[in-house]
Amino acid sequence: MTTLLPNLRNCLPASAAAGRHFLQRQLPRAALFHSHHHAPPSPPFSTTASTILSSALTHVPEHGFTDMALTLGARDARYLDITTNLFPRGPFEIIYYHLVMSRLDLHQRVQFPSAEARELGVGQKIRTLVVERLRANEKVLGRWQEALGLMSLAGNIPTSITELAKLSDEIWYLVGDTSVDTAWYTKRASLSAVYASTELFMTQDTSPDFISTWKFLDRRLEDVQALGRATSEVGNYLDFTANAVMNILRSKSVIR
Repeated sequence: MTTLLPNLRNCLPASAAAGRHFLQRQLPRAALFHSHHHAPPSPPFSTTASTILSSALTHVPEHGFTDMALTLGARDARYLDITTNLFPRGPFEIIYYHLVMSRLDLHQRVQFPSAEARELGVGQKIRTLVVERLRANEKVLGRWQEALGLMSLAGNIPTSITELAKLSDEIWYLVGDTSVDTAWYTKRASLSAVYASTELFMTQDTSPDFISTWKFLDRRLEDVQALGRATSEVGNYLDFTANAVMNILRSKSVIR
């Protein structure tokens, strides 16, 4: 992983507080209000790109998020190797495809019937959606630390954080949230922190059916009291999360 990420220490925030402030700057720009009165957005991929990238994903377990996986995806789709020039960000395009499609598929994979929706609280609905989104990583989980490393590179950080913000917004939308006040930011900032820390934890989880991950998720949801804390307390939570992320990366010898 150290050879994959030679410049990671220069790309990460200098401190947890810097990471928190970066996320706070990005969220308002990235997570545009998801209106209940508009149709869901279409995937930002052409038919050719979607065909190649979806095929490339199937090669990730063996080859990782690499140029080889991208090339094999093009070959599977019966395109020439040179077709991969359509993807200027290289293997990161595979990651981005996975992030976008997993987010857009959530509304099909998780639906709350009217009767069930009335019985489930907001917190339980959020937990259900987060678990389902994390399970979408299972097929590539053995390579997901590589993905997190590529997402941390300077040129990929804005897209990665934007997509995290969109995921947070999508989950709140599917829960039925229609707030447009200051709580809109608070809820999405909290959920982004919860999701990011749980996703990182999952890459190290060896428990049966990821039991430890779901327990970790439950603790994080409790930490922010079902995502309802004040913005200043959310900031403290983001500080904690940033510190945790950097400590894990140090333990993996990615940064020193």
